[in-house]
Amino acid sequence: MNEERIGIKTPEFVTLQFQLAGLGSRSAAFIIDQLILMVFNISVLIVLAFLFTRDIGFLSFTGMESLILGLAILGLFIVNTGYFVIMEYFSGGKTIGKKIIGIRAIQENGHSLTLLSSFIRNLLRIIDSLPGGYFLGIVLIFFHSKHKRIGDLVAGTIVVHERQTKRQNKRTPIEKEIAMKQLTKEDLVIEEWALRSIVQQDWKLLETYSNRLTQLSENERNGLTEKVANLLLPKFGLEVSGKSNLELENTLLVLYLILREEWSYEL
Repeated sequence: MNEERIGIKTPEFVTLQFQLAGLGSRSAAFIIDQLILMVFNISVLIVLAFLFTRDIGFLSFTGMESLILGLAILGLFIVNTGYFVIMEYFSGGKTIGKKIIGIRAIQENGHSLTLLSSFIRNLLRIIDSLPGGYFLGIVLIFFHSKHKRIGDLVAGTIVVHERQTKRQNKRTPIEKEIAMKQLTKEDLVIEEWALRSIVQQDWKLLETYSNRLTQLSENERNGLTEKVANLLLPKFGLEVSGKSNLELENTLLVLYLILREEWSYEL
């Protein structure tokens, strides 16, 4: 089945275009993740086999073998069930397999997965696996118009291909300005909660500011910098008062570098 594009209108009334991930790419990512988990599981079993076939002192205590075996089983269960939830939530909807294939899970409104949506879609893998070999999930992904399995239907999520950042042969005026100032993304540390709170409208404001900056006179540049800084920097938990105009300008340009990879796309 061909992979289609889907337009998502965000709560900020901005339409984003995504390419849906089909059965092939999703299966490939899932196989990679399963291989990773298999290596982990086998490693744990090898360690257990080594412990129980050797005369190790601490295992002589009554019930110690049962305790270790119980903890190992519990650990395997947590890792195998929690891997997808934790990886998707903290890695922007990507497990290791998804990252290698170049796909990610997102909410239907275009926003990143919440912990709840990640938990729901992965908890329902149990149903998608019925009656065996992930049969139900495969059938639904193949025939559903948005390539959704049951977990996606209940959690309100979709899986899409990563969009590639724009590549240009020549540097833009603002890129030359940033290079001249020797600014890098490492000049500013932004908390994860702040990055998650940013919406398309905030990025558009920052992008417009950055692209216009080199075209303005010094007075216009200073005035625009002050206005944009007062609107955006508090959202990142950054102070505005007490900073010079040059400091505010540099901070905004570093923010532009940080957000550009996530928000500036070529479809």
